[in-house]
Amino acid sequence: MNATNEAGLPIMAARERLAVMGWIPPRSEYFHHVPPPAADVWLGEAEGAASAAAPAADARDGWQLDIADDASRARVDVQWLDAADPAQRKTLFSDTRAPGDSHQDRFVWAHRALCQHGLRLQVGSGHAAAADAAAAPVRLALHRSALARVEAPTLIVDVAPGTQCVLMETHDSGSVDALAQNLQIHVRVGRGARMQHLRVVTPQADSRMAHQIHVDVAGHGRYDQILIGNGSSYHQQRTELTLDSADAQAYTGAALCISGQNTLDQQVEALHGAERTLSDMQTLMLGSGRARGAVNIMTRMGRGVRDARTVQMMRGIPTGGGQPRITLRPHMEICHDAVEAEHGATWGSLPEDALFYARQRGLSEQTARALIVQGMLRAQLAHVLDDDMDLIALLGLEQYLETAVATHLAAETRKAGAAA
Repeated sequence: MNATNEAGLPIMAARERLAVMGWIPPRSEYFHHVPPPAADVWLGEAEGAASAAAPAADARDGWQLDIADDASRARVDVQWLDAADPAQRKTLFSDTRAPGDSHQDRFVWAHRALCQHGLRLQVGSGHAAAADAAAAPVRLALHRSALARVEAPTLIVDVAPGTQCVLMETHDSGSVDALAQNLQIHVRVGRGARMQHLRVVTPQADSRMAHQIHVDVAGHGRYDQILIGNGSSYHQQRTELTLDSADAQAYTGAALCISGQNTLDQQVEALHGAERTLSDMQTLMLGSGRARGAVNIMTRMGRGVRDARTVQMMRGIPTGGGQPRITLRPHMEICHDAVEAEHGATWGSLPEDALFYARQRGLSEQTARALIVQGMLRAQLAHVLDDDMDLIALLGLEQYLETAVATHLAAETRKAGAAA
């Protein structure tokens, strides 16, 4: 059997597995409120869809990687892998969990059937944790610009024990219209390591995107994720946090905006499998027009998780005209008595007293609303970063939030003008 045929076997197997299981049913627990497009959209088989042609060899599959300094560069091993080559495909997916039969895994099988290239990052010197603990954080910036109408990119990040890593990941649709993108990210945070992960995902209105981030955190390790995103024709952001070692921690904070007739589905699932683990997941979603959004946050605590703690906080705010529909759904499965669990879900408009006082200072209503919303989002995301102002400035968090809020409120203004 030649190499080309050998590489095609797992692709054929993934397609056959997906065909046998079928696509996500309409009444699926997680996908009921924002149902995804059919499987043929993600496989490039939908009517009128362009094929996912392989990008040029120097395009790096649409990824642009910038490493902040020479010290960081010396501690990062970068591999650009071709999934059409059997050996490279094996390297790409090694040490990643094989997909199962769950509804969420349908996206993973579709990804395996279409994936052509991938990027693996090994972050850290590989020395003992004590040696790396005193080193400056490794700082990376990763930007993805879509290259094909239908694509399935892969990113693998391994953070070595004791290493601190700051990764800023941004996305755009490039020159591609009606993008269908199924992105799979696998992150492993080593013992005593910390990864701070800023993700900015702002697709065009006609895009269909499904991003799934699978995170494993080792003992005494910590993973922090900040997500800034807006809605599109279909937009899913799913993060799975696995905390199977004692004292592992994970924090997520999301600032999400939906307007017009766009959708956005966020799913965060924390799996506690060891004692003294901690998960803290918070989301604020702004909505206007006839947009639909859903926030599903799930915590599962097994039997051996004494002194574990979980926090779930989600909030939906209508910011303008129309009737946006935002569904907030906390879930908890707890199989141990000696744990702490806190959750909350609230829906309500912006505080009228804050708007009043802002207007009293001579601000226009739109400017006042923008400042209040931006302040609320900033407070939530800063919580994930322990209010580290130097890091917040380094990541450009204020600028990303200002742009996201301005874009959201501008969309409201255009809709209101059109209605008038």
